[in-house]
Amino acid sequence: MKLRNLTAIALAAGLLAAGVASAQQAAAPAPSAPPDLNAIPDKMPFNVPFGTPIAMERAQAVIQAAIAEANKRGWPEDFAVVDTNGDLVAFARMDGAQLASIAISQHKARTAARYRRPTHAFEDAVQKFGFNYILTLDDVIASRGGIPLVDGGKIIGAVGCSGGTGSQDEAICTVAAATINKTQ
Repeated sequence: MKLRNLTAIALAAGLLAAGVASAQQAAAPAPSAPPDLNAIPDKMPFNVPFGTPIAMERAQAVIQAAIAEANKRGWPEDFAVVDTNGDLVAFARMDGAQLASIAISQHKARTAARYRRPTHAFEDAVQKFGFNYILTLDDVIASRGGIPLVDGGKIIGAVGCSGGTGSQDEAICTVAAATINKTQ
């Protein structure tokens, strides 16, 4: 009798789990269609002009905003701010941040500055749309956490954050970039 009850409970639990999984699948948004690589846009995408490179004092203010946000969240990270060419202007490594993230934060910032777009765009291209050719472009990193710094409609540099997950890096970088990227 006990075996029959246990079997019934196990079967009911399995059916419930299958029903929940099915409902979650049905509720998940349909994946968006990949962009048409043969389409010719009327305007050049990401065509933000370059401006005067960021000064050290402003770069350090961006870093301080990143540190404050990371401390608030308890996430030890590394932060880099680069100029329009992708050359390092300011850097900070929080105590306990992983060593590999030193170079990664700089790479994210350099890519965001040189390609004039957040590194999230490259991550989406590879992960969501399978555009693996992106990985053959010089100096690309397809990982969130690199954001261009735009002042007066011109790119003056970029910030890169690394040490957590891509979403953690991007969250901190967004706050840091907002010290420069103000909506007008």
